[in-house]
Amino acid sequence: MTKKILILPGDGIGQEVTSSMSEVLHYLIDEQSLDFQISERKVGGSSYEEFGTPLTDETLKIAQNSDAILFGAVGGPQWDNLEWDVRPEQALLGLRKSLGLFANLRPAFLFNELASASPLKNHIIEDLDILIVRELTGGVYFGEPRGIVENETPKYGFNTMIYNEDEIRRIAKVAFEAAMNRDKKLCSVEKANVLEVSKFWRSIVSEMSSDYPEVELSHQLADNTAMQLVLNPNQYDVIVSGNLFGDMLSDIAATLSGSIGMLPSASLNSSSQGMFEPCHGSAPDIAGQGIANPIAMITSLAMAFEYSLERVDLARRIESAIKIFISKGLRTKDISNSKEFIQTKEVAPSIINILKDEHE
Repeated sequence: MTKKILILPGDGIGQEVTSSMSEVLHYLIDEQSLDFQISERKVGGSSYEEFGTPLTDETLKIAQNSDAILFGAVGGPQWDNLEWDVRPEQALLGLRKSLGLFANLRPAFLFNELASASPLKNHIIEDLDILIVRELTGGVYFGEPRGIVENETPKYGFNTMIYNEDEIRRIAKVAFEAAMNRDKKLCSVEKANVLEVSKFWRSIVSEMSSDYPEVELSHQLADNTAMQLVLNPNQYDVIVSGNLFGDMLSDIAATLSGSIGMLPSASLNSSSQGMFEPCHGSAPDIAGQGIANPIAMITSLAMAFEYSLERVDLARRIESAIKIFISKGLRTKDISNSKEFIQTKEVAPSIINILKDEHE
């Protein structure tokens, strides 16, 4: 059966890193004679400039009919003053909500050769390999009611943090099963000391643990987890959290690797349809300079092969090629300790050459 892939480069360096990823993808399509149908559309600020909306109905329809969406990044200062509903970021939120992408998987790992690039000391950060499972379509980001009240004194703004039992169970199931495939340790993170919704979250996750007796379940408050990620990140295997806390914790974890340009993410629904994107943003300060690191985008392609395109073997090959790339001392500017580094456009050809050598 034909697999459908939608590429959404977006804005800033999203376009540059997506171009590199596409080179690797098309090489593997040719090498393996893959039955893939590739589409590409504008999204975010670039879509707004042409169509007046960050996410057109046509693009959304194509996304809904795709097996995997490969998403670059959106946003930039030129769109900061737009109305909320046409900001570039609304494309991302709209895709997540419309496709039901409730589970965000964000691995945080370190190639030990790059330990010196991390802000943490080598003995703390070496062998880092954790997975953060973030609930993506609920919680305070989507809760209703919400708003800003300006006709009262004092004026105020408000949001609603809410999770129902089904939402908690489905994300916890993803996390427990991920832990089963790793080191069988799961840490559930919330603020049960002050939030009723967190108390409810903790009770549901605790109840579900009986279905996974091999998994060691622990609970931790979000502020403590943020601190522990810096003090001793290797104590964790899998972390599961709601939308708000998961957002913060996954960004902290991403910085541990030395560069956010190294880390991918996957957002999945219950049908294994997924959107795959690097953890970094559009980085307008370096866009167009040819120095962006496309490794996170290429690793996001590996996650697409694993979770949505049913070719785990190709996911492993991409990951192996990236390890060899790093072991050879090849560095983009963000991970280089010297003034010598390779350009964005040089990364994909180097990885493709490694893939060729491994294939022969």
